Order: sequence, then C-alpha cells, then structure tokens
Amino acid sequence: QVQLVESGGGLVQAGGSLRLSCAASGRTFSNYNMGWFRQAPGKEREFVASITWTGGTYYADSVKARFTISRDKSKNTVSLQMNSLKPEDTAVYYCAAGSGVYNYWGQGTQVTVSS
Repeated sequence: QVQLVESGGGLVQAGGSLRLSCAASGRTFSNYNMGWFRQAPGKEREFVASITWTGGTYYADSVKARFTISRDKSKNTVSLQMNSLKPEDTAVYYCAAGSGVYNYWGQGTQVTVSS
C-alpha cells in the first residue's frame, strides 16, 4: 500500500521557520516527481514547490527565495524548508508524488503562522 505521510507542521510566529517532511512507503519514488501543495481555508489547493526525479526544482512565485524543497532518494523522503513565514502561508500542506500527474497524495499537515 502506497502511503505519503507528512510531518513537521505547527504554529509559528511570522518571520519564523518550519521544516516539513514527507515519508513515502509502499514503493520507491526515485523516478517520480515530488511536490508540495497547500490549501488555505476557503481557497483552492495551490502548487508550492516541486522537485523532479533528476533534481530540478520549481517554486510558486509567492514562496521563491523563502522555501527550499529537497529530497533524499535513499530514504524515500522529500522535505520543504520554510523560512521567513508569513500569515498568508497558513494552510494545510500536502505532499504529492507522480510520474506525470500527481496521483499519490498525503493527508496533509497544518501550518499556522501568527502575526
């Protein structure tokens, strides 16, 4: 059974940092693209960052220079380092994996940034 499990969410003050992690199990994702998405209350889920199976990284404009995505293929994990957090970063953050479209999703972890 394929599972993606996020961890590392929590409550932080504006300007602070959090590191999200996603542990994948049930298969290897070394040849898959992996990404982070988020959904704020009353809003649609949006793209945050992704890393391809070759290591290429992509970011939403709203998080560029503040967030960094990385992966450890040997551990089947992907992480999202979030710095200089803003209240508008408050959302449930989801880990996703796929070879074309993202067809594996985690349950999400809550990130709340207080002003």
